[in-house]
Amino acid sequence: MKLWGGRFRKGENKLMESFNSSLAIDKRLVYEDITGSLSHIKMLVESEILTETEGNKITEGLKSILSDIENEDLLIDGDYEDIHSFVESNLIKRIGETGKKLHTARSRNDQVAVDMRLYAKKKSAEVVEAIEILQNSLKMKADENPVMMPGYTHLQRAQVVTFKHHLMAYYEMVDRDKRRMKNAVSILDESPLGCGALAGTTHTINRDITAKALGFEKPVNNFLDGVSDRDYLLEMMSCFSIIMMHLSRLSEELILWSSQEFNFVEIDDAYATGSSIMPQKRNPDSAELIRGKTGRVYGSLFSLLTIMKGLPLAYNKDMQEDKEPFFDSVDTTLSCLEIMSEIISTLKVNKVNMEKAVKKGFLNATDLADYLVKKGVPFRDAHSVVGAIVIYCEDNEKGIEDLSLEELTSFSAIIDEDIYGYIDYQNSLNRGIKKLLLT
Repeated sequence: MKLWGGRFRKGENKLMESFNSSLAIDKRLVYEDITGSLSHIKMLVESEILTETEGNKITEGLKSILSDIENEDLLIDGDYEDIHSFVESNLIKRIGETGKKLHTARSRNDQVAVDMRLYAKKKSAEVVEAIEILQNSLKMKADENPVMMPGYTHLQRAQVVTFKHHLMAYYEMVDRDKRRMKNAVSILDESPLGCGALAGTTHTINRDITAKALGFEKPVNNFLDGVSDRDYLLEMMSCFSIIMMHLSRLSEELILWSSQEFNFVEIDDAYATGSSIMPQKRNPDSAELIRGKTGRVYGSLFSLLTIMKGLPLAYNKDMQEDKEPFFDSVDTTLSCLEIMSEIISTLKVNKVNMEKAVKKGFLNATDLADYLVKKGVPFRDAHSVVGAIVIYCEDNEKGIEDLSLEELTSFSAIIDEDIYGYIDYQNSLNRGIKKLLLT
């Protein structure tokens, strides 16, 4: 059964019928579709558009369909255009002519719009929960490992930090992601039910009833906008893309750190793979897949942006293509958050190698410059003095802390015996606001 066809002189071409069908994609909206319909029927009864008897009959029919789907007694398949026609057709089969009144004062345009908003709200809550699980993993691993390690800029060793502080940087990134997700939900929290196809309905309905029943803050203000708005999906997919960007950055570091050149961490066997030809290999494929799937989520965002960019008001069939990229991007983001949480919680940290790496690369050079500044040397002059000391160390294959006092004073007479305590790496972490690196 189709939800249209009265004005057509001949049937739809079979190829077009298959091309037009979205059931295989939008069947995951069945819970939202039936939930929206239940609220719509409740409102029609309260507005005295349907009788209480009709409302009860339709309500029981819808609930039985949902129950049968959940119990796998009714499979979502067959020659249906979409999930809406599947539900309505099965309702009519079950309860007869009364089922044909389900669609009173409603269009598929506002129906699918409310389905997608409900689904987006539900999935956003899952993403927020997944972020919080990742945050717990990051904090736990950070608290267990307040280990000294090199901090990098330009992928060159820069200053001493701690592994704890480094991991907690990602905690802060995903915390912003969590806030972005919650903000996106607060913006989309409006019900489009009642907008009809684009111009409302001549029936006197109460949109506040359905908005409240479905958990929305309010009905949308404009009917045209209500059925043609996909901004909320774009915003959420933008949030997914930023989440994935953060996960990809963390993945890149884990890949580098687990290489033999760094050997800072070891990814657990459960999240690594081997080589079909090289027996010795242990590949960080979990992190590499997250890094790769980031491009996939970006692609979904740009796909929907491109679909929407030239559409006039109000609804256009192009918008049917919103579901696949959104579904794929939210599924991908959730799976990557889950995997990253497991990678972090099972990660082994090589404290010895991290601390060894601190000893190379003159990571206490800035501390030496600060020492000179505290002795009254202008910073720019101190910078030049320390630069010369670094050259001397390179030429003589020494660390700054390995130089004798005589060698150091040859560059600046201000330097005294107390320099060694000042450029000690552990002492550095306990000085000034650097104490934050330990917390």
